[in-house]
Amino acid sequence: MRAAVFYGKEDLRIEEAPEPTPGPGQVKVRVAYAGICGSDVHTYFSPESNPFDLETPHPLTGAKLPQIMGHELGGTIVELGSGVTGIEIGDCAAVHPIVATCGECASCRRGVPMTCRLMASLGTNANGGGLAEYVVVNVSQLHLIPEGLELRMATLVEPMAVGWHAMVRSGVQPGGTALLLGAGPIGIGAWNALRARGVEKLLVSEPNSERRGAIAALGARVIDPVNDDLAAAVSELTDGEGMQVVIDAAGAPAAFTAGVASLAPGGRMVEVAAYERPAEIQPTDLMIGEREIIGAVGYQPDDWDGIIAAMAEGGYETTGWVEERELDDVVDAIHALRAGQGSKILIRIG
Repeated sequence: MRAAVFYGKEDLRIEEAPEPTPGPGQVKVRVAYAGICGSDVHTYFSPESNPFDLETPHPLTGAKLPQIMGHELGGTIVELGSGVTGIEIGDCAAVHPIVATCGECASCRRGVPMTCRLMASLGTNANGGGLAEYVVVNVSQLHLIPEGLELRMATLVEPMAVGWHAMVRSGVQPGGTALLLGAGPIGIGAWNALRARGVEKLLVSEPNSERRGAIAALGARVIDPVNDDLAAAVSELTDGEGMQVVIDAAGAPAAFTAGVASLAPGGRMVEVAAYERPAEIQPTDLMIGEREIIGAVGYQPDDWDGIIAAMAEGGYETTGWVEERELDDVVDAIHALRAGQGSKILIRIG
């Protein structure tokens, strides 16, 4: 089968790879689309910034480079391994990318396996990835999608769930105020989630004109933080009080600094972006006003089912921010995203 195989820094090759066969409790999925995540872009350009050592075999999966990339995917079940029940050939599904965790650490015991230090995910440190014609996954990783929902939407469930989880972590309440930093796919997912939570005083800060225009077309109130006065816009929207919640989906040090400065007393900033270099912070800004910064990574399985239901009801609009390309164009697509060209790129596989 054809696949996009990652060998190391800026070395991603489209080549022939062995077609997988499902084992007990597994299914084989014909991939329809695979999305390019911001973490894929970071891994491609800066693999040393990845929290996992990609050169050493993973202790749970044995996976190491070279590795098929891609963890956002949707497709059709084409083969069942032994012991699989409740799934039929021809079913369509979104695929949850987490393959394995240790099951013993504090994270696993607390029910947050996405923070397990031994967490293994498709496309990074588990064998197989979405940027291939086929992938084999555990049946527990499947989230079936209803008839009539496009497979391209199934592929978007994973990145939209990241934004949803960030919203949940923020603790924002209906009628609250929020600043969203960054209008990439995760930012758009968080915007949808905040709107679903009933947050109406919601401002989006995005320096890229294309991304700013895409989210504005969805109905967002937007600002250019480079050429406009973000602090003044926050003050105007909140009557000078500052934002109760800031969600950072930008991953830029300047955005991080602006986010902290935008918080109201007692406000909470949720960090959901990946950073390639450190951002500075003045701890006194947190101490005065009892502000807080917390992290958000991944999602809970229940988030997926809620988003799939919302998608089936037409709750997520993709016009203007989702672009489709072919597998042969994946490297160019990664470079385009790095340059801020477009919000979300899906790779058509089959």
